[in-house]
Amino acid sequence: MEEIIQERQTKFNPKLWAKFWIFLKEYKFHFIFLIIIMILVGLIDATYPYLTKYAIDNFIARKNLNGFSKYFILLLAIGSLQACGTYFLITLAGKIENGFAYNVRNASFKKLQSLSLSFFDNTQTGFLISRVMSDVQKVSSVMSWQIVDGVWAISSMTFILIYSFLLSWQLTLFILFAIPLIAFVGWYFQRKILKQYRIVRKLVSEVTGIYNEGLMGAKTVKVLSVEDLVSKDFKKHTDELKNASIKATILSGMYTPIVIFIGNIVTALILVYGGKRTYINVLSIGTLSAAISYSIQFFEPIYQLARVLADLISAQAAAERVLELIETEPEILDTPDAIDVDIQGELVFDNVSFKYSKGDWVIKSFNLKVRKGETIALVGDTGAGKTTIVNLIGRFYEPTQGTIYIDGVDYRKIKIKKLRESIGYVLQTPHLFNGTIAENIRYGRLDATMEEIIEAAKLVNAHDFIMKLENGYETNVGESGANLSLGQRQLISLARVVIANPKILVLDEATSSIDTYTEHLIQDAIHKLLKGRTSFVIAHRLSTIRNADKILVIENGEIIEEGTHEQLMRKKGKYYRLYMNQFVQEKEKEILGEKEQV
Repeated sequence: MEEIIQERQTKFNPKLWAKFWIFLKEYKFHFIFLIIIMILVGLIDATYPYLTKYAIDNFIARKNLNGFSKYFILLLAIGSLQACGTYFLITLAGKIENGFAYNVRNASFKKLQSLSLSFFDNTQTGFLISRVMSDVQKVSSVMSWQIVDGVWAISSMTFILIYSFLLSWQLTLFILFAIPLIAFVGWYFQRKILKQYRIVRKLVSEVTGIYNEGLMGAKTVKVLSVEDLVSKDFKKHTDELKNASIKATILSGMYTPIVIFIGNIVTALILVYGGKRTYINVLSIGTLSAAISYSIQFFEPIYQLARVLADLISAQAAAERVLELIETEPEILDTPDAIDVDIQGELVFDNVSFKYSKGDWVIKSFNLKVRKGETIALVGDTGAGKTTIVNLIGRFYEPTQGTIYIDGVDYRKIKIKKLRESIGYVLQTPHLFNGTIAENIRYGRLDATMEEIIEAAKLVNAHDFIMKLENGYETNVGESGANLSLGQRQLISLARVVIANPKILVLDEATSSIDTYTEHLIQDAIHKLLKGRTSFVIAHRLSTIRNADKILVIENGEIIEEGTHEQLMRKKGKYYRLYMNQFVQEKEKEILGEKEQV
């Protein structure tokens, strides 16, 4: 998914916001109660000037306090009711805000787990983090506090107009004539503000991505000594964000003062016209006072609506991005006729070709038949297509052309969950989750007992090093397994595969970058794992695949050589050259190592 600013509607889009209602369903009664409270608060706010008018005309103008105690009790009761309403609205709005954010973030994360690898190939981590955290927070604020303010503003304006008409319809016309002008100003500014805030949200994502990249690559930055260059690049992007944010803030800031200016003119006109009518005794002083209060008070909700509208426009850019993520559909889904099958491990690649959405063919007319229990080794230069082949097996991608059959069934007709449960992956750089060693092994099969976990660790030669740790199997591995060495992480990932007991095994350069002693442990564990399983091994050290049933030499997505180790060595082709070059290099290292020891 490309991160570009798309030309969408440049006005408030109620249909977009309506799509978020599903995340508020469990809070619908909170929401309804909150709206009722805000309408009540709006009514109370609009009632105060009318009560003031009554006090001026009946107590002050007549200089008579008869009935004042009842009036005071009424004011006290209304004030208490308003205080209770304020308490409930803060409580309810807070619950809605946090509950909504909780639901949307869970839905977003669940969606991310379901998306195909191609989505992550084209989307930066920073963009996703920004959407799930910053954008969701902005949207949740709108769905609670901004709606609260909006309902209050509309209800206040409605009751103010009703009271104003009851007092003097002539003075109320001044207020009504200002509404079209304010509406035009709002329409003009919302287009400008929305466009600018889309730019801001995009830049926020870019800065988040660069920041995340800086944290993940901190060690590399220090090794290359490019701290100043990285800081300069980060500053460049934050400068763009700062300037765009300032422009958006200025646009938002201009909106409210213009509304205030229009409101002040209306109040002045009411004061002049009403003052004359009061002078000739057509209006009472209390009525003029209330009319002026209503004029001022009417524009207070408009100020709030102006702010709410600016926030809505700002948040709409965030809302578009959140919905874009939630509504993204995986490219690879179960077909309607997908079935559960007990996979045994026979695979056939029938004229399979593959290319990514953008780029040349990675796999070309690939044909291969693998019997159950065979070990297939894939050899070739970087970029030859080895990893793509094994990714196709797990249906992380699908063939652009051709078909893959598993046990004689088109694997697109096998349920994805069932297919992937039957395949065990051991990657060059294994990923461990932040948690204990036991928890990480149990990810292979969630109902595994502690005894089964220990047995799996023993089988892959991991038990001894685990027991030497201070907390044994309850040792926390840290983020991505940072508390363990690469070899130790690899052994734990192997134990995880043992627990899963897959019928098909994929080893993607599992012993690359491992010291000799740990490599021996891993090779012994792999030898145990391969027994009885159909296996695909991407080899970094060719000496580790000599016993493979078939070795495929891949070049530009095609098989250029295939056979056993002995057969390929006799051919003296590319495999022979690769093997001999690596053999010489390893012998040189051994000799140099012996000389250093002497």
